[in-house]
Amino acid sequence: MKVLVIGGGGREHALCWKLAQGASVDAILVAPGNAGTAEIARNVDVSPDDHDAVSSLCQQEAIGLVVVGPEAPLCKGLADRLRADGFPVFGPGAGGAELEGSKAFSKDLMGQHGIPTAGFRTFNDAQFARDYLEGDIPFPVVVKASGLAAGKGVLICPDRDAALAAIDTLMEQRQFGISGDTVVIEEFLVGEEVSVHAITDGRTILTLPTSEDHKRVFDDDQGPNTGGMGAVSPSTRLDQAGIARVERDTMLPTLNALARGDRPYCGVLYAGLMVTRGASKVLEFNVRFGDPETQVILPRLKCDLGELLLTCAEGRLESIDDKAFDWDSRSAVTVVLSSGGYPGAFTRGHPIEGISDANAMDGVTVFHAGTALVGGKVVTAGGRVLSVTALGSDLTDARARAYEAVSLISFEDMHFRTDIGTRALRGVLEAEA
Repeated sequence: MKVLVIGGGGREHALCWKLAQGASVDAILVAPGNAGTAEIARNVDVSPDDHDAVSSLCQQEAIGLVVVGPEAPLCKGLADRLRADGFPVFGPGAGGAELEGSKAFSKDLMGQHGIPTAGFRTFNDAQFARDYLEGDIPFPVVVKASGLAAGKGVLICPDRDAALAAIDTLMEQRQFGISGDTVVIEEFLVGEEVSVHAITDGRTILTLPTSEDHKRVFDDDQGPNTGGMGAVSPSTRLDQAGIARVERDTMLPTLNALARGDRPYCGVLYAGLMVTRGASKVLEFNVRFGDPETQVILPRLKCDLGELLLTCAEGRLESIDDKAFDWDSRSAVTVVLSSGGYPGAFTRGHPIEGISDANAMDGVTVFHAGTALVGGKVVTAGGRVLSVTALGSDLTDARARAYEAVSLISFEDMHFRTDIGTRALRGVLEAEA
């Protein structure tokens, strides 16, 4: 079949890379893609926001499966439109995508259905939010823009002054536009963050290997939140019994709640969890593959991704044989290389050296995110530029390979964290103690 992937970041390059390995896929188109996807697929200059153009492309190319990468097109109803036009789509409609598009909706759903999450209050008036913060509440708190903010609209506030400043930033200065018109103020949870992705057709779920993201831009989890600076898989914080509890207490109740609300769900349900000993609570839901979690998970997948996603899109996920849904036992570590200044202002157009050298290493794959081809040369074109992923016999080995590959790549103002994976390694040592 011919597959259309929507998006142009590192997640979409990883999806194309894995789709291309499957016998079920004859050709891949990407809209709009990047310099990396151009090597394994056909980039098409079609905006995901232009639903008419995307549908016309699917008709012209006889697309057999559409895989929607980013959250914004899902929240805008692209999957609904394409399904109405008769195309199999991996990704939820706008009703299901509101789980990520509105943190207020998500928190209310969890509260109503007993899904474990942090205590919270929702506000759409800045003064009411300030009055609440001036009251007798414990700090720190977390202030979140309710709408989409590319992973950057979450502000951890150690004290009242910081929380009041966050309200001003989100609701008065409108740093994230209408996404901050409504805010959620949550209790601050202590533990370790774990990402759990499940592929689902709304009835059956297949849980993918766990992973851990690293959101802050600097080492030791310092600096502002980003879209993600690196990841490891598997997580050392959630064992099989813990995963089973997440499926029972979080994933299935959420899907059932969406179904009862006439919001049928097909795609990835991704729970960002805070895990403590014996328990986990939902920090947020996402309605698509994570980035950079996709880049660290998919290299461990051993089955045909195209066949798996089509089976899901057609509502036949229960037919998947568990033995066919197989994973590499090795660990994986992904290190993101970003433009200096990200997640703030940064410059573009810097030539990138060493990608082919890194890709030549055993078990290493370099996924493009913010890249472009200019005069036949790969140059920087975004905040997160590359994701360098390495497989290894364990986390220590994978981490060493990843950073060795990173050392081969260079571009002006290149930035990366040097501590990706150290948190997970502490979990290994604690488990062995």
